[in-house]
Amino acid sequence: MFSYLERHQMIRPHDHVVLGVSGGADSVCLLFLLLEYAGKVPLELSVVHVDHGIRPDAAQDAAYVEKLCGERNLPFYLVRADVKGYAEREKCSEEDAGRRLRYEAFCRTAEETGADRIAVAHNCNDRAETMLFHLFRGSGLKGLCGIRPVRREIIRPLLCLEREEIEAYLTERRIVWRTDSTNQTDAYARNRIRHHILPYVEQEIVQGCVSHMARTAELLAETEEYMEQQTGRAGEECVTETEGRYEISVETFREFPPVIQKRLLHLLAEKLSPTGKDILAVHIEAVLSLFEGAGSRRVDLPMGMEAVRSFTKVILGKCRKYERSPLGYSVSREQLAGDGGCRVALEGGGALEFTLIPGGQCEEVPRNRYTKWFDYDKIKESVFVRYRETGDYISIADGQGRIAHKSLKEHMIAEKIPRERRENIPLVAEGSHVLWVTGGRISEYYKVDGNTKRILQVQLKKGCTGSETEDKNE
Repeated sequence: MFSYLERHQMIRPHDHVVLGVSGGADSVCLLFLLLEYAGKVPLELSVVHVDHGIRPDAAQDAAYVEKLCGERNLPFYLVRADVKGYAEREKCSEEDAGRRLRYEAFCRTAEETGADRIAVAHNCNDRAETMLFHLFRGSGLKGLCGIRPVRREIIRPLLCLEREEIEAYLTERRIVWRTDSTNQTDAYARNRIRHHILPYVEQEIVQGCVSHMARTAELLAETEEYMEQQTGRAGEECVTETEGRYEISVETFREFPPVIQKRLLHLLAEKLSPTGKDILAVHIEAVLSLFEGAGSRRVDLPMGMEAVRSFTKVILGKCRKYERSPLGYSVSREQLAGDGGCRVALEGGGALEFTLIPGGQCEEVPRNRYTKWFDYDKIKESVFVRYRETGDYISIADGQGRIAHKSLKEHMIAEKIPRERRENIPLVAEGSHVLWVTGGRISEYYKVDGNTKRILQVQLKKGCTGSETEDKNE
């Protein structure tokens, strides 16, 4: 065990290690082996025991562990947990609830005592059981690695020992241990693997299957570590994080092999998911489909997440509802005829200013992106400032000297306006005919020419200064 511990660099001299000790054979063996190791390498050891509040004999387990610590002058911390209540609140199994509460207790004690490492007593058989459990559930490469020797501050020094070796070590030294009655039942899936599947494989198929699986797990763990590195590099090349959302370059993403693409999407989704366990293969495949073809599409994901294809990128993040803001203002002919024209305030602080100008007073059509002229005599009804509606269209030159109507949706797609912006771009419109998509194209039909007698000038202004929002030629 010591060579395994050192090979994985689990402990450094003078480390403070918190041990999770239940009183069972595995954790008691861990305690005695680390006490032995502390004889050759200076260590500080503390023990945490978690009472799950399930078994009536749990108090005896706690007393036994406390006695072991007292005899060896080790700090002992008892943590009581309401596993049943937690499982009901979090809607999870008691097995899962117990695991979460144990690690919470270990981490909290380590933080409070300033410990460097947390040692838990998983053994080689536990690793094999976990591998099978994940295999049966259709897990990926990470799940097939089973339990890792080191995961951040958590170490598992007994992962190289089988259960029989652990019990033989304790028996030889006449060290007693407690037996958890819940481990003898078939109530939990892992227990059924432990009691029925692995023994059958060992006796009827391959002797030494647990050690064989341990070697395979080591190889898979090395492969997984390499794949994690490659996935991280891929993320650096094609992912940008903006306001808690991940923007993925479609072109760069497509250059990576499928295995890296899937891993990267899974990694990003796990970062957005509260539990990290809600994303399945079917969701990853749905997001992958967004990288094919062109245009704008979206996919709903669990836990209030979404993936949106926006032309050259796919955006992964929490759902944003593209609801229309309550903008809708009529600019009548009476208002335009008055002195000073008309001003319409926009959400976000800007404004549109409407001014009527005699055609003979102007010599050159402005090329400014935020000042537009329209032939006022071609406008027969009131002009509206609003957001887009079903049936909206804009007039476009067809390149053959004619003007053609094009739906506003098709126009916005052609102009590569992101889907999430389309609902909130102010429009100047007469009925369903859009005169101007503010900041962008105007309708060919309403353009001024040599016969224009009256010009409707519309300027997009900053709300507080009245200055041009931008002074740049188109």
